[in-house]
Amino acid sequence: MPRSLRFRLPALFLAGIAAAGIVSVAIAFQLLQSYSRTQSLKELRREASGLNQLVADQAKLVIDQGASAPAIDPLQLENATGDRIYYFGVPPFPGDGDGTAGLRTLPADARKKVDLTRIRAGHTQSFDFTPPKGRAFTAVAGPLTVGETTLGVLVIAKPQTELRDTWVTLMKFFGISILGGLLVAGILSWYATRRITKPVLGLSAAADEIATGNYNVPMPEVRGGGEISHLADRFREMAARLAETEERERNFLMTVSHELRTPLTAIRGHVEAMREGLADDPADRDASLEVIGTAAARLERLVGDVLDLAKLDAHRFTVLREEVDMARLLDQAYHAFGEEARRRSIDYRIEVGEHPMIVTDGDRVLQIISNLLSNAFRWTPDGGRVELGLSSQNGGVTVAVNDTGPGIRPEERERIFRPFFSRDHSRDGGGTGLGLAIARELALALGGRIELDTTPGKGSRFQLILPAAPAH
Repeated sequence: MPRSLRFRLPALFLAGIAAAGIVSVAIAFQLLQSYSRTQSLKELRREASGLNQLVADQAKLVIDQGASAPAIDPLQLENATGDRIYYFGVPPFPGDGDGTAGLRTLPADARKKVDLTRIRAGHTQSFDFTPPKGRAFTAVAGPLTVGETTLGVLVIAKPQTELRDTWVTLMKFFGISILGGLLVAGILSWYATRRITKPVLGLSAAADEIATGNYNVPMPEVRGGGEISHLADRFREMAARLAETEERERNFLMTVSHELRTPLTAIRGHVEAMREGLADDPADRDASLEVIGTAAARLERLVGDVLDLAKLDAHRFTVLREEVDMARLLDQAYHAFGEEARRRSIDYRIEVGEHPMIVTDGDRVLQIISNLLSNAFRWTPDGGRVELGLSSQNGGVTVAVNDTGPGIRPEERERIFRPFFSRDHSRDGGGTGLGLAIARELALALGGRIELDTTPGKGSRFQLILPAAPAH
């Protein structure tokens, strides 16, 4: 469960939010602490300024008018402000007891923190101190000046616990906010994770089925056009292609088995006949040997074509680079089918407009042209016409093979280039059903292509288009 995507995604989201919240709280705490202290010191300075003025006025009144006591009560002032009031220096109210009107005396340890030089210059000073057996205070010290004489130092102190209480209260609010945010984030992350993991788990289950060889599995429908939707669409296409590939492989093996069995059956039948003495007559023996030779040649062609196709599919086919005289090569291919054309009264023509030289694999080009001619003769009826042409343009050469066969229907334009595909097995004759498939793969391996222009009932035109030089 902890390794499950359904657990790890929400945990990751919540961990990220919690980390962000902790960092935010830490920063907010530092900023709040600094801000609270700054504001408290500003407030203490204002109070110190006002209290200094009040005490100075009362001291002047006592001195000038001989009042017996000042009209201030430090205890009431402390209750009103919540602060402590301390003083040390020359008594400002002579004749009134100790002359301090009940002002607290600043502890000796705290006095050491006061910069008297700064105070005598009329400035204030902030510092922290802790009275004996008391709480810690943050204080502001200022000069008590009567007339032009600085009598002493008046100190306004605020307990630091008040600042901490403010911080703690605010931190509680922050904590509650973070918990609420985590709760909302947890719900949203659970919902989002469910939306994400549901199709992923569906794809995982489909992958398990495909791994066992079952390609006909339902795929999860993912809407929205996001990455998961794109993955599901590509996964669906992959499963369909795997199923198609498996079907093609199965058909390929079945067809190869059938194509191999046919000549092998013929060979075995005639060998058995000769072994049992059923073909003792020289004419019969010669006929059997001719059938055996023809079947063996067919087997040799079939095995060679299958090996060539396998090498092309595996991209393990070696292509030579040499200068090739295309006109001479075309003439060689043309004469290879001259006898068949004469025997079947086919109008067989060749037209060579130019004599281009290209860099390619001559043997493979000859094999492509021979396969195209073989296909043309197979489908051209006796007395028909087959034309072979060569032209050069746009930095490449084009070899065209025209026939007056039945043409090719639109739905078969791509299928005819598949291995062993045949529209009429009765007309295959000695072919292997691999000629066009090998021709197209060879053309691609040489950097070219085969184009088809056909009209049902009027014939077909196959064009081999090759570059003048190989692409690097």
